[in-house]
Amino acid sequence: MDLQIGGKVALVTGASKGIGRAIAADLAAEGCRVAMSSRSRSRIDLPAEAIGAEGFVLDSQDLDAARRLVGEVEARCGAPVDILVCNTGGPPAGPDPLGFGHGDWVAAHRELVLAPMALIEAVLPAMRERGWGRVLNVVSTAAREPSPVLMLSNTHRAAMLAAFRTLARSAAPDGVTFNSVLPGRIDTDRLIEMLGSAEAAQAQARQEVPAGRLGTVQEIAAAATFLLSGPASYVTGQTLAVDGGLLRAV
Repeated sequence: MDLQIGGKVALVTGASKGIGRAIAADLAAEGCRVAMSSRSRSRIDLPAEAIGAEGFVLDSQDLDAARRLVGEVEARCGAPVDILVCNTGGPPAGPDPLGFGHGDWVAAHRELVLAPMALIEAVLPAMRERGWGRVLNVVSTAAREPSPVLMLSNTHRAAMLAAFRTLARSAAPDGVTFNSVLPGRIDTDRLIEMLGSAEAAQAQARQEVPAGRLGTVQEIAAAATFLLSGPASYVTGQTLAVDGGLLRAV
């Protein structure tokens, strides 16, 4: 299938590793001019070079940096951003839902709500003017079925599902789509850290995931890349779970 995104400028945040890096690599393989961002210059340069992308630095806690980043990407790529992928590893986990301080809540809100909204505000006007744009948020199945240890992520990622549904209706007449992909149990560093080891993560997946295994970052990227494509122009305001059948909710 021709995904019709060759030559498009794509910005992927949180792209030094894991899901973000896999999405960036798929977009580059489809011929996009890819910009990848991370909090650290030392973490992003090599992954960007490996796929022929441009590396940038973005601290999601610095809301003013979002517009600067978009300006830098457009200056270096020579064209406005056509595709925006908002991705972040997420705030801390904890067994007590009331065990997070006010600072934790503020930081999570900035990272998961205000930071992606700042990026959207920076790219959406030009997308509307051109009559084409794709915005994707990498969320989590916990936004649909909350995890008992992810209070901060549960709350703020669910808020962004509502925000994207609202934005989708507003931007649809201008050819801009807003969708979310919901990874389930995916083989990432964050999941392994939460469960203690790769072996523990795989063992839990065999017991709890109907597919009997962890998903891969490449499987998330494949779904994401379709939602960011030309043929997906009539798909907007949707939340696509990539979870091996884990979700029970209708």
